[in-house]
Amino acid sequence: MRILHTMLRVGDLERSLAFYTEVLGMRLLRRQDYPDGKFTLAFVGYQDEAHGAVLELTHNWGVDKYELGTAYGHIALEVADAKKACDDIRARGGKVVREAGPMKHGITVIAFVEDPDGYKVELIERKG
Repeated sequence: MRILHTMLRVGDLERSLAFYTEVLGMRLLRRQDYPDGKFTLAFVGYQDEAHGAVLELTHNWGVDKYELGTAYGHIALEVADAKKACDDIRARGGKVVREAGPMKHGITVIAFVEDPDGYKVELIERKG
């Protein structure tokens, strides 16, 4: 078994696609409209679905905002240099909500950015 994808409901699909592809550098892997169900699915990731987990962005037509709730945590991405990743993300219009630095009670360097819907994305520095 393996993880296939994580689904996020998004209020503005084009805005979310721009964030995940242009700001975080993922690729749009596939996109499909479902007119009878009034929703669109878009899958984004760094590698093809056959080789790794991806994100499924679900846009329900006519819904432009969701309550995130308190159970959701974050998506985590591995980066070589968290400070540089924050600088690059900020330069591409992304919102850094926690600058790169050691995690609380630990030494791993992390940072957090936020997507257009308010979902948190953790950047975990792993060198080598």
